[in-house]
Amino acid sequence: MRVALTFDAEHPSREGNAPGTEEAILDALAAADIRATFFVQGRWATAHPSLARRIRADGHLVGSHSHWHAPLTLLSEAGVRVDVAKAERRIIDVMGVDPKPWFRCPFGDGADQPRVIEVLASMGYRNVHWNVDTEDWCEERSPGDVHEAAVEGARAAAGNAVVLLHTWSAQTAHELPAIINELRADGATFGPIEEVFVGP
Repeated sequence: MRVALTFDAEHPSREGNAPGTEEAILDALAAADIRATFFVQGRWATAHPSLARRIRADGHLVGSHSHWHAPLTLLSEAGVRVDVAKAERRIIDVMGVDPKPWFRCPFGDGADQPRVIEVLASMGYRNVHWNVDTEDWCEERSPGDVHEAAVEGARAAAGNAVVLLHTWSAQTAHELPAIINELRADGATFGPIEEVFVGP
């Protein structure tokens, strides 16, 4: 079983976030010697430059998560281009790394829409969806719920698991070391999305 832990680094829009969650997640990944993938919102990178730079310094793969975190299906083709280009500039300016070719649609919105995918492709991006949703974005989810969803979802993925997580989720920060340990006990290996992703 090959597992890509992917984190959307964005401004939280729900309860369940707490100071220090991003640092705790990065500490857990470092302790486990795992390279993950971070889809970084351009506006978030600008607001949290030290955290954004640590993501890169720790050796994680960086992709784009748009600039404004707007559902891309609500934007015109020109609007998508403006949003994605602005995120790219901010990520490069703050983190010193080009996020291409990796992209994740905010909310997953547009991942199955040819119009959106074609615009992203014309800009040099491939959208990365997930096949394991921990729902750590949901306010009602307990740390145990997130743990179970990550582990059981990865087991059910039958080969390559792309796990959706969020850097602002206190549940994820709490459970990540245990999730990693349990999956490793199952024989899982971990890598960034470029080593695991099998999408188009």
